[in-house]
Amino acid sequence: MSPEVRPAATVLLLRDGAAGLEVHLLRRTRGMPFAGGMTAYPGGGVDPRDADVDVAWAGPEPAVWAASLGCDERLARELVCAAVRETFEEAGVLLAGSPDGGDGVGAIVPSVSGDDWEAQRQALLSRELSLAELLASRGLALRADLLRPFAHWVTPPAEKRRYDTRFFAAALPVGQEARDVSGEADEVSWLTPEAALTEMRAGTRPMLPPTIHTLGQLAAFPDVASALAGSPPEPLSPIMPTFTEEPDGRWAVLPDGTRIRIVVPLPS
Repeated sequence: MSPEVRPAATVLLLRDGAAGLEVHLLRRTRGMPFAGGMTAYPGGGVDPRDADVDVAWAGPEPAVWAASLGCDERLARELVCAAVRETFEEAGVLLAGSPDGGDGVGAIVPSVSGDDWEAQRQALLSRELSLAELLASRGLALRADLLRPFAHWVTPPAEKRRYDTRFFAAALPVGQEARDVSGEADEVSWLTPEAALTEMRAGTRPMLPPTIHTLGQLAAFPDVASALAGSPPEPLSPIMPTFTEEPDGRWAVLPDGTRIRIVVPLPS
């Protein structure tokens, strides 16, 4: 019997660097039950409290997101909240701001560093604190307008762990810094999409097919503004690859016929 498919959210956190558009990547620690040793984006499964209806919210409402993401309003709320929560948990970046001044949005929180912020991030990780409670304690609102839909991938039935994942794109807020805070990663870095893909092709940065494909999509954009304006880069429909073993290796085959070589982590 195929395992249950869990909804999940992943965030392509972007910034403009000297060489062009850069994306925040982390390498998941070896031995993890899912994607150990693989380079990925911050993200994870939806938590039950991501459905809290009392979370302060600014920007497009869940009903608008439901239409964009192809799901019901409840799941849309959960996915957006999971995207914001996971980005703070795994990168120390909070997509939130002050309550609106009448136009639906307010100023982005300029800094989330310091011992008090770290204590709340840890409490969020341990589920002692919900995202709604964190925002309320700071007088902040989730900034749904900072996110853009980017892609939708579903893990194939043959896998032991399955996720129905929406990918979002977001700019690194001015004044905030992505930090190496994820207990699930042993390396974090900012790279241009092409630099990351070059390392993948050389066998030094293994990735799952969704990461490879979305990096290829990002590579078409020269800067953050164009990436956000062009999101999603393709019609947002679920992509569930199939896999084939051939003499030259293992390949993921997408519904449109695109083939992606699977690169496994090197032995430690």
